[in-house]
Amino acid sequence: MTRETFRTLTALRHTVRSIALGHRLPADDRARLVLSLSEVAAPVLGGGRPVTLLSGRETGEDGAHRLTLALRLPQQSAGADVVPDRLPLRARTRPDGTVVWDLPLPPTGAHGHPVPTIGQQASRSAAAQSSEADIALLEEELRAALARADALADEHRMLKHELAETNSGVLALYVQLEERDEQLRTAHGRTLRALEDALRPRPLHVDGLELAVHYAPASDEAPTGGDLYDWFTLPDGTVHITVVDALGHGITSTRTALTVTHAVRTLALEGHPLESIVARTDSVLAPFDQSVMATLLLARLNLADGQLTLANGSHPPALLAHGDGTASYLEVRGRGIGFPMPGSDRVLTATMEPDDVLLLYTDGLTESRRDPCEGEARLKEALCRHRARPTEQIPGLLAEDLLSDVLHQDDTLAIAVRRTGA
Repeated sequence: MTRETFRTLTALRHTVRSIALGHRLPADDRARLVLSLSEVAAPVLGGGRPVTLLSGRETGEDGAHRLTLALRLPQQSAGADVVPDRLPLRARTRPDGTVVWDLPLPPTGAHGHPVPTIGQQASRSAAAQSSEADIALLEEELRAALARADALADEHRMLKHELAETNSGVLALYVQLEERDEQLRTAHGRTLRALEDALRPRPLHVDGLELAVHYAPASDEAPTGGDLYDWFTLPDGTVHITVVDALGHGITSTRTALTVTHAVRTLALEGHPLESIVARTDSVLAPFDQSVMATLLLARLNLADGQLTLANGSHPPALLAHGDGTASYLEVRGRGIGFPMPGSDRVLTATMEPDDVLLLYTDGLTESRRDPCEGEARLKEALCRHRARPTEQIPGLLAEDLLSDVLHQDDTLAIAVRRTGA
């Protein structure tokens, strides 16, 4: 291995380039080598200190030849702060601070051609060491760098095009999946809505009575819920109406509400008095499913004399609007299905005059703003305002008024009952 000391960066670059050229290194490797040594040596030479370059060719155990360049720096020099891994050509650092580059030699440079060493470089002709030669070598290195840059640019354009095509395909697939998902949600919603409509009672046609219903689920994606109603005529001609609000949302709560309404219908048709039906419903269902929990309101109307009786199990009170433009809540206390000590405390009796409107509803109508008292006041005012409208319009108009600013999503049910007096 030969060595030479340098005090100028120009001389170091010229010598390193000549060594690389003599060993037939590719132009891009030659350029990286010159730049790397220059980056390490520049701070030292700029400070007025010399650097020593050692060069030599070695043969590995596998028979491969490699060129080794070692740049020895003065101790505590600025160049020692350079990180070898971040140089244009990676290097390694010896314990004494020497920075070493090992480059594999091409096969053509390993056989039969003497290569110049550092000492031989000093004796070369002035023409070989002229600036014109360095410029020619720099141009060659620049052309190699530009060719490499062009190749990378072409590769980048190709990858960018492939990525754009991939993204376009992924986006199209995503759109298709979204459309398919929307179709499935719509079909699912239609199926559930049809199922729930099938579970609701058929329209009740009774002389002297008009009925109208509005129902809206908490979410369009889950069109079934725990708000359910039932109506039928008892053997004596009295109209019975049940309103149930089961705990939760979705199909499970629908099943609970359906179970409660069927139990109430069975007990009512068996002739049990209204005041006992809430408690009896709980006692009938508890042995089969103790998870059932629901509020309910029971109403019976004798159309002959307008007598109205109500029983309650933890449900919001019924609201009765009169022909004179006033309205009042019909308060009955009680505890619902699944509650401790279930049952209605009493039966409330009132009279519905011809053209009076009775409103039965669930708490989704009055608790949309999370304040039941405010909701009941708004509902009362809205019913008085819409009482004279056709019965079939009243539930929808009330829902439109009270659900204009929803802070709490919930299933909503409203039933308007008008005694026509016919």
